Amino acid sequence: MAFVPLSWRLAGALAIALAGGGAQAALDIGDPAPAFTAPAALGGQVFRYSLKDELAKGPVVLYFFPAADSADCSIEAHAFAEAIDQFKALGASVIGVSADDIGTLTKFSVKSCQSRFPVASDEGKAVIRSFDALMQTRPDFANRLSYVIAPDGRVAAYYQNLNPGRHVERMLGALRSLPGAARAPAR
Repeated sequence: MAFVPLSWRLAGALAIALAGGGAQAALDIGDPAPAFTAPAALGGQVFRYSLKDELAKGPVVLYFFPAADSADCSIEAHAFAEAIDQFKALGASVIGVSADDIGTLTKFSVKSCQSRFPVASDEGKAVIRSFDALMQTRPDFANRLSYVIAPDGRVAAYYQNLNPGRHVERMLGALRSLPGAARAPAR
């Protein structure tokens, strides 16, 4: 199990406790992340995304968002796109997941994600449920929940807050705290 500083565990627990309107993260630090494949889009091109395949290359930032093209989700996607070089420098990849159909996400991958990282469609919400990212107050939508998944397939950090403002910052901080993060090969 990867070392995650107590401050990150406490911050994650506090963020979950204070955030309203959504589900709490079922996956705790050290829990195995459910493997999944899903249709995804990157730069307007559709492909099959595999979490297992991405983890073979390094840590993965998996973030769930409620709806493509909504104001906050577009802000969050833009923030991840702007920071993608920082994620790559830490050897990490980023994938966004929502219950939107792949056609909607294909457009979103260009417009809001700026063709910098993929977004996956989970219309049946199987992936969303497996990560307990279903919004309790609006069960047709994913909650705004971000995970760092270490290359061993275990959760290294999570952050849940409907406000999109700090997800990128929190995920970068968590990646920097992973053992060997500074030595991770750039993607």
